[in-house]
Amino acid sequence: MKYALLVHMNKEAGDQYDVASARAAGMAYGEALRAAGVFVAGAGLDAPEKSTMVTLRNGQREVHDGPYAETKEFLGGFVVIDVPQHEDALEWAARHPSAAFACIEVRALAGSYFATSGK
Repeated sequence: MKYALLVHMNKEAGDQYDVASARAAGMAYGEALRAAGVFVAGAGLDAPEKSTMVTLRNGQREVHDGPYAETKEFLGGFVVIDVPQHEDALEWAARHPSAAFACIEVRALAGSYFATSGK
C-alpha cells in the first residue's frame, strides 16, 4: 500500500531550523527508506511565498502568486512510501526528522498513480 507522508510546518519552526543539519537528517532518513526498500518518491518544497496557484474558471486560467490563503501552516515536503500496512507508515512518519518540530500527516494514496511503477 502506498502512503504519502506530508510534512506540515509552521513559519516560525521553519525559520528556526538549521538548514545544514536538516539536510543531513533528511539525507539519512532517505537512505533509511531506500535501504528498507519502501521509498517511492519524495522532496522538500520551496517556501510558500514562492508558490503559484493555478485555477480554471469559466474556461480561463487564473494565476495567483504566493499562497492562495493566509495560513499559519504550510506543506513543507512529502515522501511517498510503499509499505504493507498503515502501522508501518506511522512508524516511518515518526522517524521523519521533521516530526520533532512539524506535523507529519499520513495519508493512503487513492485512485490513479500517474507516474509510479506497477509494484
